[in-house]
Amino acid sequence: MLDGKVAIVTGAGRGLGRAEALHLAGLGARVVVNDVGANLDGTGASESLAHEVVEQILAAGGEAVAHHGDVADFEQAKVMIDTAIERFGGLDILVNNAGILRDRMVFNMAEDEWDTVIRVHLKGHFCTTRHATAYWRARAKAGDMPDASIINTSSEAFLFGSPGQPNYAAAKAGIVGLTLATAASCAKYGVRANAIAPRAATRMTADMAMDEAQFAPENVAPLVGYLASPAAARANGYVFVAYGGRVDVIAGPRLEERFQTEGRWTSQDLAATMGPFFDKREPIADGFAMPFA
Repeated sequence: MLDGKVAIVTGAGRGLGRAEALHLAGLGARVVVNDVGANLDGTGASESLAHEVVEQILAAGGEAVAHHGDVADFEQAKVMIDTAIERFGGLDILVNNAGILRDRMVFNMAEDEWDTVIRVHLKGHFCTTRHATAYWRARAKAGDMPDASIINTSSEAFLFGSPGQPNYAAAKAGIVGLTLATAASCAKYGVRANAIAPRAATRMTADMAMDEAQFAPENVAPLVGYLASPAAARANGYVFVAYGGRVDVIAGPRLEERFQTEGRWTSQDLAATMGPFFDKREPIADGFAMPFA
């Protein structure tokens, strides 16, 4: 499906990113394997993880190169894009996956715990997207229309607000907004952008005791392969929940109810009119719930 295509996968040294990189290579793509090799909280660095994935792709007869730059560093992100272009002659697919966790309840969260998670997830998605889309736009304006795909990694946390991860939930919501904006602004340049919200057993979910067969990262990778391919040419601006053998397509926010009055509402009238509506609904409460069972 991806013969002749060039892909970048960030955070590809372990877990979901590793499964995605291997899968894209198996479909014929040449892959830039990016991973800074940090710990789960973003500290530390190791070049071995990306190299191990590259070696695995090469051993299987594919083509790959490692990149160890920080996705949230604007210049290092450009070097990543340039690496794909210089090594493989172009770029067709960008899979943004890199991320970290610094979990804490919002009333206990330190400023740096907020800033660091937002930086790696949200700014990291922006930096690579900015440089990749600039490259594709220049190609389109020169008469070489791309068939390019961006697959961003969000989370259902943006839908239900993971209580111990306000920084992570906010970043993942921002990634959906970035995805939709990119889809809307870059389609005319031959670029489509979609987001996945994977349920995968990785080091980020190690404390959730997830079934390793049902929630294997390898179960999500085929969706990324499809979205990266020309077969998904009409898929642009969507969010997909994926795990096991299941893929849910999430539509945008929809109107549930409308309350209309002549002129301007008063607060008292809104209370009398909207009160019965919310009396029939359960408010958000403490805890963790999946909106899509």
